Amino acid sequence: MTKTHRIDAAAKTVHWGYFDAALPPLLTIDSGDTVVMSTVSGGREVMPPPPLQVPAALADVQAYLSPLLPGHMCTGPVAIRGARAGQVLEVRIEQIELHYDWGYTFSRPLAGALPDDFPEMHLMHIPLDRAAMTGRLPWGLELPLRPFFGVMGTAPPRAWGKVSTLPPRRNGGNLDNKELVAGSTLYLPIHVDGGLFSVGDGHGVQGDGEVCVTAIETGLIGTFRLIVRDDMELEWPRAETPTHMITMAFDPDLDQCVVIALRQMLDVIEQAVGISRQEAYALASLAADVRVTQVVNGNKGIHVMMDKRWLKRTGQ
Repeated sequence: MTKTHRIDAAAKTVHWGYFDAALPPLLTIDSGDTVVMSTVSGGREVMPPPPLQVPAALADVQAYLSPLLPGHMCTGPVAIRGARAGQVLEVRIEQIELHYDWGYTFSRPLAGALPDDFPEMHLMHIPLDRAAMTGRLPWGLELPLRPFFGVMGTAPPRAWGKVSTLPPRRNGGNLDNKELVAGSTLYLPIHVDGGLFSVGDGHGVQGDGEVCVTAIETGLIGTFRLIVRDDMELEWPRAETPTHMITMAFDPDLDQCVVIALRQMLDVIEQAVGISRQEAYALASLAADVRVTQVVNGNKGIHVMMDKRWLKRTGQ
């Protein structure tokens, strides 16, 4: 029988700014168990004026923790019993709920896709309507929400030590992939025994690119089923939605990201369809979409999406 566990964000359950294989797990679960994890987001400098309220969990984190490296507030890690380095962690994202009723978006000088265009910090606080699932922007626009976690990752290799959560890497982390909503599945390479899964950087909604550096940053509550896969080998994170397979890559050079993510998609097509690599290359050109995930996190991101309808052998 599988079990459901819960971890809520608080000063004792959050690591702020970094991943580290030396972090002790808050919880050890069996493969196939479900864990509900709440997250918070935001330092004191972006807190809202009344009547919006700072949640107690966020105030607790701010009071007792400081970022050890520039980065996100992450809840975790969770260890999975029997997980070994070299395996893959399957993260089924079963549900995502709003944790509080506001979010924020900011841009600042020397950052984002247009680092030289805006000389002043610009901060917006955005009320969130749970019933309507919209965020109200300052000029009155009711923007539909599509919540997802910007950060989902396993622990990095021990030799890396502490690393900032800001750049996405082979252990996942700050993926900022807007396709990873409830109903999607993320596959993460496992680099240390136990896997050590953490989550944070809740987003109410975000466009591809995340061009000003932020989405609607907010707290979320995620329900994840964590499964150890010993029948898969991955060098980079991969994902799937009910309709698409997704390969990903991260590098300071966006062109290099395209090469890495596209080669992975050719691997997927070859294996699924049973055609040659050149035929897979042609099919990718006809039916796959190469998308810019984000361009603002040091390591830029590309993801390639392929409709599962075309990943079938003839006659299936």
